[in-house]
Amino acid sequence: MPSNSELPASDANLFKGIALFTPGGDLVYCIDPEKRSRWHLQLCTVLQELLGLAEPPHFLVPCYTATIDRWRDPKTQHIRTFAESSPLVLRHQALLNVLFGVEAVAWTALLPPEGVCDPLVVESYRQQFPQLWEEHDLVVRFDRTTPRSPLNTSENSTLSWLPDSSENLLDTDAASGYVLRLFVSGSSPATEQTLQILHQILEQSIQRPYTLKVINIQKHPDQAEANQITATPTLVKVWPHPVRRIVGDLTDTQKVLRILSGSDRL
Repeated sequence: MPSNSELPASDANLFKGIALFTPGGDLVYCIDPEKRSRWHLQLCTVLQELLGLAEPPHFLVPCYTATIDRWRDPKTQHIRTFAESSPLVLRHQALLNVLFGVEAVAWTALLPPEGVCDPLVVESYRQQFPQLWEEHDLVVRFDRTTPRSPLNTSENSTLSWLPDSSENLLDTDAASGYVLRLFVSGSSPATEQTLQILHQILEQSIQRPYTLKVINIQKHPDQAEANQITATPTLVKVWPHPVRRIVGDLTDTQKVLRILSGSDRL
């Protein structure tokens, strides 16, 4: 059932949010205050571009989708929230709450048509889309509101979160914003809290696009060694130069912003 907020809130909190996961755990999502349609198709196109797929993976839509809608009740003027998720990604609701900026929202399981998301049916796409079963540590926000370069869609697009797969990323439009790496050790409540804090700082306090690559040093010790990581969490600002890093506490918003601006000389 939809849930009410305790107090009336501004229209800035009204939006429709859609998230699309892959079987490997990657995620693309959008937050749309205008509540336009066809976002599912746009997110499939984003995955096609990011992972180099031959075509958009539309088969993911009924099986790996989560949707949240926030609107104002005309009678009470309170904001109401309805959130639903396919059973295959319902376990990610804590992450979804962080990304969409909501608290303690209970996501409802949306059952797809019978047989559509049968494991054997989903598995049949693996040979065509093997990249979707790989883990790329992607958390990508797609936003059509700021015109930039085309992304094989009918409208210009911008990516707020991008994969940091190579240093060539610095030659793209992302170079006009920030390129960041967050090194963590495994998955734990402390890691989730760190991601939540950093996400809030980046979304609320900077006005430029940014790239964030989350690197688990337990899975990628070579990258930890290459970047001289001796403790976690460590946030590294790779671009723009000079390179800066914060080790440990990321709760100091002003310190993080100083690192991003390059005014911190540590």
